[in-house]
Amino acid sequence: MARNLSSSCKLCRREGVKLMLKGARCESSKCAFTRRPYAPGVHGTGRPRRQTDFGKQLREKQKAKRLYGVSETQFANYYKKAMKMKGDSGINLVQLLETRLDNAIYRAGFAKSRAAARQIVAHGHVQVNGTTVNIPSYQVKSGDILVIRENKQNKAIWKELAEDLKNHEAPSWLTVEPAKFTAKVTSLPSAEELKEAFDPKLIIEFYSR
Repeated sequence: MARNLSSSCKLCRREGVKLMLKGARCESSKCAFTRRPYAPGVHGTGRPRRQTDFGKQLREKQKAKRLYGVSETQFANYYKKAMKMKGDSGINLVQLLETRLDNAIYRAGFAKSRAAARQIVAHGHVQVNGTTVNIPSYQVKSGDILVIRENKQNKAIWKELAEDLKNHEAPSWLTVEPAKFTAKVTSLPSAEELKEAFDPKLIIEFYSR
């Protein structure tokens, strides 16, 4: 279930960065983080404490976990899987998170936030290669075709998104056909595209200590 708006704002303020948990509404001047860019609570406006290396690593892990909306156990499992893969473990970790089905739906512009994308997938609105998939953590791969089921496209949510999709800029690893609510995974996200609101190297350090 999606978090309420006030709790989402508190998470952004706690991490000191916009996590875009509310989608486009985070760009509004009414956004709590824009108005109060400091940690919530009575000590939020006080002098910031000097962070230890462990503290920095923990904060980066928390940012990433909250950004993608995954549990502690899921996140730890992504780390373990990334460590077993060839190449840079930090890039592997972010690629695993980016290629979750709910994130791919969000990146394609079929949802205004990752929380909304999770609900869309969980409610059975999405097909992968012709098969309905209702597992948000499903890992998409190059060549997969993601489609919003045709019998769902007449619902109000998709009619509202139709116009927004015309101006949506999808990442290079996705090819989107807005009129058909279809997206194709053409490759894995590149390192240049993985500059998110956190440092994956610090996350690797956190789990490797």
